[in-house]
Amino acid sequence: MKLRLIFLVLSLLAFLSTAAGGYFYYSSLKTAAFQEAERQALTRVEIIQKNLSTFLSENVRPVRALAGMEILAACLADPGPETGRMANRILDHFRQSLGVDVCYLMDRRGVTVASSNRRQPDSFVGKNFAFRPYFQQALAGRAATYLALGVASGRRGAYYSAPVYGPGGGERPLGVAVIKVALAQVEKELGSHGEEIVLVVDPHGVVFIANRPAWLYHTLWPLSPAQRQVLAASLQFGRGPWPWLGFSRAGGKYAVDRQGTRFLLHRREIEHYPGWQVVHLRSVAAIARVVSDPLLRVTGPTVLTLCFLIGVSVFSLYRKASEEIIQRKTAEEALRQSEERYRSIYHHTPAMLHSINEAGVLISVSDHWLEALGYQREEVVGRELTAFMTSDSSRYAREVVIPRFFRTGSCKDVAYRFVKRDGGVIDVLLSAIGDRDRRGRIVRSLAVSIDITERRRAEEQLRQAQEELSRYSKDLEKQVKKRTAEINSILRYTPAVIYIKDLEGRYLMVNSRFEELFGVENRQVVGRRDEEFLPPAVAVRLRSHDREVIAGGEPRQVVEHIPLAGGSRTYLTVKFPIYDDAGVPSGICGIATDITALKKAQDQLRRLSGGIMASQEKERAAIARGLHDELGQVLTALRFEAAWLEARLQAAGDPEAARRALTMSSLIDDAIDEVRGIALRLRPGILDDLGLVDALEWYAADFERRTGISCTFRHGEIPPLGNLLSTAAYRIAQEALTNVARHAAAEQVAVELRAADGFLELQIVDDGRGFAPQRLGEAEGLGVAGMRERAGLVGGSLTVVSRPGAGTRVTFKVLLAGQEWEADDQSIAG
Repeated sequence: MKLRLIFLVLSLLAFLSTAAGGYFYYSSLKTAAFQEAERQALTRVEIIQKNLSTFLSENVRPVRALAGMEILAACLADPGPETGRMANRILDHFRQSLGVDVCYLMDRRGVTVASSNRRQPDSFVGKNFAFRPYFQQALAGRAATYLALGVASGRRGAYYSAPVYGPGGGERPLGVAVIKVALAQVEKELGSHGEEIVLVVDPHGVVFIANRPAWLYHTLWPLSPAQRQVLAASLQFGRGPWPWLGFSRAGGKYAVDRQGTRFLLHRREIEHYPGWQVVHLRSVAAIARVVSDPLLRVTGPTVLTLCFLIGVSVFSLYRKASEEIIQRKTAEEALRQSEERYRSIYHHTPAMLHSINEAGVLISVSDHWLEALGYQREEVVGRELTAFMTSDSSRYAREVVIPRFFRTGSCKDVAYRFVKRDGGVIDVLLSAIGDRDRRGRIVRSLAVSIDITERRRAEEQLRQAQEELSRYSKDLEKQVKKRTAEINSILRYTPAVIYIKDLEGRYLMVNSRFEELFGVENRQVVGRRDEEFLPPAVAVRLRSHDREVIAGGEPRQVVEHIPLAGGSRTYLTVKFPIYDDAGVPSGICGIATDITALKKAQDQLRRLSGGIMASQEKERAAIARGLHDELGQVLTALRFEAAWLEARLQAAGDPEAARRALTMSSLIDDAIDEVRGIALRLRPGILDDLGLVDALEWYAADFERRTGISCTFRHGEIPPLGNLLSTAAYRIAQEALTNVARHAAAEQVAVELRAADGFLELQIVDDGRGFAPQRLGEAEGLGVAGMRERAGLVGGSLTVVSRPGAGTRVTFKVLLAGQEWEADDQSIAG
């Protein structure tokens, strides 16, 4: 009995110890399973969060590059068929190159003016998306990203926007460039892992991406009415109704659905998307089944037979399992951190990194490698590296570089040429080291490629520029030699006197004609001033002209009289300042042409023309007096006789004869007025008796009476004028007004006479139709040559400015001081 009791007690103790050991072992496995599930969930969420952030940031830089295209700014600044067609071509190119859903362009109002889906039924062209936040932020000058359901297409997408500025930049954007990327690829990467649930939710908890399609556009947590109003107004996820999935939070790490099922909950914020989260849910019961199901299925039949052994060893097994789990967890955490650091360095290094195996097949590439060549990761991994090279580089790599690398384990600065997805070619320098296995055999490479395309292009451009510069320098030297010889010939054989002075008036260079006139050599003149070999008065006058040119900074023409051995000579000298490289005057150059004979001929011609004009005026005066004194008296006598005859016929009772006599009297009166007018126009006595001002005032009134054209005359204080000048000014005004009446079709004409700054100026301005420039030279048609001749007789100038439709301005200007017009010391602007 005791033995049985002891045996029973021992059995009971063994059973209890085995049961306790099994319970503790199961509990430890369950705890480890939960910890393992939590670790896997964290790793899974972090990987998804990292991949999703990488995916959502891929098109940030491309949209800025798209917004920087000048043709998009031109399309917004100057809309038209051509700019629209070119903008659509750019958008199509970006869509194809990036593999995105849609690229489109909006103006400041938010209206889509160009789009890559313009030919599709859900085209964005003409649609207004001004309510979208990504448009509003970009129009404020900030690039934006946005996740939403398409209003026009009804498809989910990630929107990337950037402001488009004009060619000069500016503070306000012309519009917004947008890239839309579909999210189907993201959901494929989420995959489906048994009872694992992976969601991407917005700040309100609306499910936007999920590995369970039925959960899309449902809310993870209940929404308040205010939140529903905000969602409905934004149209971010359509118009609702966004049903609640029935989840509620149960502590920080768990959630419970409507059926009471508990889920292990993990969340991670998405970079650059405030409030957006990656949510990972896994049923607690499913985690527990990971431990219980295999345990019951495998160990159930043998549990009863091994209870005693399990009971004895459970304690040691428990401790050993706990230690192994802790060690494994520590090692896995260290490995995970190491992998994350390596992956971050590998993908974020601004260099083209890749690895190949012994067969030359790509097994990994960095993000920068993909970005530089324009490919997606799935397009390159698993293909041979040489498939992305030019034919020459591919052959060189297969036959030389790759075999040598797997023998030596390294290579440095190997020149390759890669072909981009768009067909472009880039030059790189590749360096690589080998990764060896435990036996020391090279199994893969770690290669770094440096893009040297721009450097090669710059080197080629520099080489071409050097060659061009060398050719240009040689050509320039030839031209300089040729021009120097030509200039020396001109200086040696020209009949003009040429010299160069510094700012102090010292001669720096004179030509051979200067040496002949003054009987000196160039070396004797250089460094000397005018007063050292010219009379003082002449030297002072020449130096005064030099100072005027330097002060004015512009070329001038001056008439200078130089006393020489054979008598005084008159020169027309062109003087102009010489500037140094800094644009500062450093000297003055003069070119003097002998016009002594020309001046004498001009004086003789002026005196001859003046005599002719004076004779004409005397003849006009004689004819006018004859008309007034003789014909005028005869007509007056006839008028008296006709009046007497009209009175006698009226008294004789013959009214018809009396009426004819009255008509005769009227015709005689008209003849008297016409004779008087002709006499006045030939040589108005008022010009000789009262002067130019009264003569012009009378003629303006007579012109208005005869032609019906409004004519106004204004004058200032006019000093006494000589007969020759008064006659010339009167005749110029008479001819100009006659031209207005005949040709201008004007309604108003203004005559103005004024004296200022020693000059007399007469100006006639009309509002007529004007004349083409070629007609101003037609002396017979417009009388311009005759007016200029009269102006020249008194040493004056005449300018005529006329434009079709803008009227005509005639200006006569003459110097009042001395009508001899001997320009002994007069400077005329060049």
